[in-house]
Amino acid sequence: MEGFNLDKLNAEYVHKEPKEIIKYMVERIGVSKITLASSLSIEDQVLTDILLKVNPKARIFFIDTGRHFQKTYDLMDETMKRYNFNYELYVPQSEELEKMVADYGPNSFYESVELRKNCCEIRKVRPLRRVLTTVDAWICGLRKEQSLTRQDVEIFEWDKTHSIYKINPIAYWNEKDLWNYIKRENVPYSELYHDGFASIGCQPCTRSINKGDDLRSGRWWWEDADKKECGLHWDTDLETEMIYTDTKGEIK
Repeated sequence: MEGFNLDKLNAEYVHKEPKEIIKYMVERIGVSKITLASSLSIEDQVLTDILLKVNPKARIFFIDTGRHFQKTYDLMDETMKRYNFNYELYVPQSEELEKMVADYGPNSFYESVELRKNCCEIRKVRPLRRVLTTVDAWICGLRKEQSLTRQDVEIFEWDKTHSIYKINPIAYWNEKDLWNYIKRENVPYSELYHDGFASIGCQPCTRSINKGDDLRSGRWWWEDADKKECGLHWDTDLETEMIYTDTKGEIK
């Protein structure tokens, strides 16, 4: 595949609609070699609506960590029926999950940043790695407004961790833009947003927030704001930034 001039593309597409961005990448890369990562957030629901309108055969995957809210699964079912498609589903390796819970307990992620990242590594990052080996680019719902860790997000990026392109079509959108699109296009979304949730992940690691709080302050609320990433979107070499469980179950 011919390489992209990312600086040129970011300058050219900064004011264009997400549909134009997605259409360009799908046509250039091919529908089978690009995928959308969905967590069923409002960002990903908007992108699902746009992507499937660009190409009904587009690939969309969901990582089932086993700890999601029931309302997330309900929305997943509703979305599949609404758009008449199936998610590609990825789950943690059972042996790794069994060992982690046996060694550290079911709630070890509350005990330290290292143990929380280890849980994210097994439940999220390793399944992500499997799907991304099958594509040349992935589409994400990252937005600059979301948190301190995402203020440098651009529309077109090179994901050096996975050696593929990373596309953030709504990087410059704000929350109002999202809700306007959802209402206009009648896009299904989680009922949890009516309960004060602004960013929805695994149930034990997500809570509602107060008006005016950082949009991701309800995620891993017991940690410092500059550490609030699960590992899916760290633009670093996983071998140096991530932690792993070795054969003895020790964190290193």
